[in-house]
Amino acid sequence: MDKTAIKNFAIESRRKLIAAIKLQMKVLGITEEQISDKLETSTSEIEYYVDDRNPITGSNIVKRQKLVVELHEREKATDYETAYNELVEEVAYTWFNRLIAIRFMEVNGYLPSRIRVLSSSSGRNEPDIMLRSEADLVPYLGAFSNEEQAIMVHASETEATVDMDAKYRMLFIKQANALNANLPHLFEKTNDYAELLFTPNYHGGIIQHLINDIDEADFDVTRGGQVEIIGWLYQYYNTEPKEVAISQPKSHKFRNNEIASATQIFTPDWIVKYMVQNSLGKLWIRHIVAKNGGLSEKQLAEQFQWQYYMEDGPQPKEAIVEITSTENSLEDLNIQDIKFIDPAMGSGHILVYAFDVLMDIYISEGFSKREATELIITNNLSGLDIDMRAFQLSYFSVMMKARQYNRRILSVNHSINVFSIPDTSDLAIESFNVLFEQLTEKTVAILKELLAIFVHGSEFGSLLKVGQYNFEMILSELDGLNEHQLSFELIPLIEKSKEIIKAAKLLAQPYHVVITNPPYMGSSRMSPALAKFAKEVYPNSKSDLFSMFMERWGSATLSGGYSCMVTMQSWMFLSSFEKMRKNILTKYTISNLMHMENNVMGIAFGTAVTILRNTLLPDFSGTYHQIKTTDVTKGIPAVVPITGNRFNRTNQANFKKIPGSPIAYWATKKVFKSFERSTLDEHFKGKEGLGTGNNRVFLKYWFELILPNEGWYPYQKGGAYRKWYGNNNYYVDWRNDGRNMKARERKISCVNA
Repeated sequence: MDKTAIKNFAIESRRKLIAAIKLQMKVLGITEEQISDKLETSTSEIEYYVDDRNPITGSNIVKRQKLVVELHEREKATDYETAYNELVEEVAYTWFNRLIAIRFMEVNGYLPSRIRVLSSSSGRNEPDIMLRSEADLVPYLGAFSNEEQAIMVHASETEATVDMDAKYRMLFIKQANALNANLPHLFEKTNDYAELLFTPNYHGGIIQHLINDIDEADFDVTRGGQVEIIGWLYQYYNTEPKEVAISQPKSHKFRNNEIASATQIFTPDWIVKYMVQNSLGKLWIRHIVAKNGGLSEKQLAEQFQWQYYMEDGPQPKEAIVEITSTENSLEDLNIQDIKFIDPAMGSGHILVYAFDVLMDIYISEGFSKREATELIITNNLSGLDIDMRAFQLSYFSVMMKARQYNRRILSVNHSINVFSIPDTSDLAIESFNVLFEQLTEKTVAILKELLAIFVHGSEFGSLLKVGQYNFEMILSELDGLNEHQLSFELIPLIEKSKEIIKAAKLLAQPYHVVITNPPYMGSSRMSPALAKFAKEVYPNSKSDLFSMFMERWGSATLSGGYSCMVTMQSWMFLSSFEKMRKNILTKYTISNLMHMENNVMGIAFGTAVTILRNTLLPDFSGTYHQIKTTDVTKGIPAVVPITGNRFNRTNQANFKKIPGSPIAYWATKKVFKSFERSTLDEHFKGKEGLGTGNNRVFLKYWFELILPNEGWYPYQKGGAYRKWYGNNNYYVDWRNDGRNMKARERKISCVNA
């Protein structure tokens, strides 16, 4: 996989899409500054906004009207310039996501028509779809309107570039709209104005770069494609928005739509496998051991071909007894009942690999791939994110993984438990009154509570806490309304309510396994609302978003379940995380911890994968290893830990012996033993080392002396905070073993006497 080519393509595609959309809007008389009125030369059938060379006719007149309405509606919540730029950005990423999705589907033969839309299967310049007749396409794209038929005929007659482009644009949009039946959350019914602003062609621009610059094998599931390519394209597409966000002054507080851009970090494939195998995989292997005995953890992991699985080390007898009693609850575990969530799912990388591991388990239990696929997407997997782009790609990734195992999955409208977290900040509760009138008093009360909870949904995201409600009852009541004739006013309110309830249900329920790469963002970047929320709800972990995720989702796991996160390493050592750290050591068992130094994960700071069990096993020895070798960034390591890296097994109770309870997994028994002894301050009173009695006389800055100057020595007086090194500014007069200083001390003593 050529990541440089992928990065260049993604960044350039965003620029070109935005530029093309802005140019098209300018032709429509819409710029960042204003919306122009139509020119006097316009008629009822033809409208002009710039000059008489760019007429707007037919259905495009109505589409422009809808675009203007949308801009004015968005302007109410902000200002016109912001509304304009946010709409352009939204349309750009919508079409980028769809281009990538269609490319993936055509490479793997997943399009219902099996007709390539972006490329040619025989090496021609024109995509296959351009060579098919209307009769060939109707079964897959739907009937052609009179206007669309005219475009087809005219392009065939002239074969002029402009007419062929018009035909291709029409066919592409029809294909995207037709895929709504198969993937409704990615290929939503296109807004009329979004169609008006999209001007693709197949002989140049983004589509040609996609076909020519990125190896087709990167999309091919039979050759290891899918997860990496979608994840990297998503991350690289956001390169420039992320750079803009993080380059803001330190005093800048990130807005809702900046948080996602500023905090996105793609998780490399080998780390995802390590996380999933040692949490979800370990949960199931422990179930097998508890139920049947026989094979060891290692032997079972080898049968599943989980190469990153870390077998628990030898445990003392006391620990074995405790573990056995804890595992008794695993004996009755059914694979269909396992609940798994990624609460910050990004492009769905973790969800997709979890799908593979669940499939391994289902097959081992005798299920067919088809049956297992449906159970995984309806029963097992869940995901949440604040970013609509992330939601769309996660949804797509999971459905494509399902299609890999079940050829019929796209022909049935399946409920899949991945959602973007709704936000109700722009909704007036009064606007729901027309819906409330149709519902029972109890349901109305719950909906009002949920509307209040999600006021900051797009900012607080998965950190929100939701109580237990009868969600199925509410959904059933809302579904019952569809039996009656509903007004256009009611339908969007019902859909919004369902969206809120489904996300709330995922936030409320407990899970057997939680795995995520949460956002990293310190408190200094939080908005006033988010900072207040952090202090009130997460006082022990308020210093960073990632630590808040550790607290929130560690407590969301069922007894004996696993939570696993890749985070910054700072929580392991810094005093600002001490309360959270002590809480973890008191309530949970650290099953595994993989400590990665700078650049191992492709970022410039150290990180840690921590796998916690929601049970305290006092005598359990966890597995700790440090990845120092940067070679892992060049490819997947053969085994973990890599030869030459630090590896240890220790009992987490040892960490409490050290003040501040740092996760000092490398410390020896001798070091821990030394902290069990009494401290110096229990026997001696600590005092100042060397007090001169008169700093003005006996201290000088280093630059006041001509060095070497016999009898003057470096003197660390202290001073302002220095993170790594510093405050070496002074020299002290210690000539003749400090005779002058001592003489002054004796003189003062005599006077005082």
